Amino acid sequence: MNKIISQEFARTSQGETVHQFILRNENGMQVEIINFGAIITSIFVPDKDGNFEDVVLGFKNPEDYFNSNQYTYGAVVGRYANRISNARFAIGSKEYHVTKNEGNNHIHGGKEGFANKIWRAEILEKPECDSLALYYHSVDGEEGFPGNLSVTVIYTLRDDNALEIEYFAEADQSTVINLTQHSYFNLSGKHSAEITDHELQIHADYYLPIDGNSIPRGKICSVKDTPFDFNIMKEIGRDINHDHEQLVFGNGYDHCWVLKESESQIAGNLYHRKSGRNMEIFTTEPGIQLYTGNFLDGKYESKTGGCNTFRTGLCLETQHFPDSPNQDHFPSTILNAGELYKSKTIFRFSARS
Repeated sequence: MNKIISQEFARTSQGETVHQFILRNENGMQVEIINFGAIITSIFVPDKDGNFEDVVLGFKNPEDYFNSNQYTYGAVVGRYANRISNARFAIGSKEYHVTKNEGNNHIHGGKEGFANKIWRAEILEKPECDSLALYYHSVDGEEGFPGNLSVTVIYTLRDDNALEIEYFAEADQSTVINLTQHSYFNLSGKHSAEITDHELQIHADYYLPIDGNSIPRGKICSVKDTPFDFNIMKEIGRDINHDHEQLVFGNGYDHCWVLKESESQIAGNLYHRKSGRNMEIFTTEPGIQLYTGNFLDGKYESKTGGCNTFRTGLCLETQHFPDSPNQDHFPSTILNAGELYKSKTIFRFSARS
């Protein structure tokens, strides 16, 4: 185990100090996390020649994490990741109205959500690996959600070059919850390069078609003979500009896949041929949202030079389905008082020729 480094990262406009925590393993892999939004600011992994580069997008200027309109960069988003139609849902006979921050819809926890909060951090004493716990208490009524909710996220960097992310939550009354990690990956290490040359495999026979407002239509459709079939690894750019209605709606991929159930819990695999970098995704969640950076605006300077523009990063958001609170046949996202919410996702990195 390497000792986690803690240092001041920046100060918010309100004068609050944000700290950065650096996790390392015996292979030299490094993960940098701040306690603002539980954001992953960097992941350094080797390519096939042993060269380490940062494979997640982020900002050159630390203050941009606090001021950017792209507030989900690297963050844990909640209380509800993805979208809730018309920013409303019911639990039993009671209706709740949450923040509208995407037209009439709610997305990624609202105007602030968990991504814009300072979390309490604790370095965990584990003999075998570096591990960091982050805690946030969401009060009853925050962004319109019911119940006081206590959330814990634990980042663990293992010596097999796997970043393990565990989520736990408890509430004092029934609420809805859907947490995910929203890093933008670019395995090339060149953050102004498009990710359309990355190859992707998703272990899913079905996906959720959306309407023009990016809300699932309620149907669960086969990927067979569509641009949404990633059962066999293919370049993301191969079908992304197809005139399929769903790709027009999303301006590219911005959809949720229904993962196959398996004992290994493997969801997919991302590969960049030129660098040789490979990332496997494992999860306990039933779905994964692929978002291909279709609306990255290039407003802020990137860590590696240039700007993060259209399709220079992609998200693989393990989660429950969008709009589940309003779609009874989707897996439930209700967390009742006294129950424990648990979820785990692993990103495991390697390199191959």
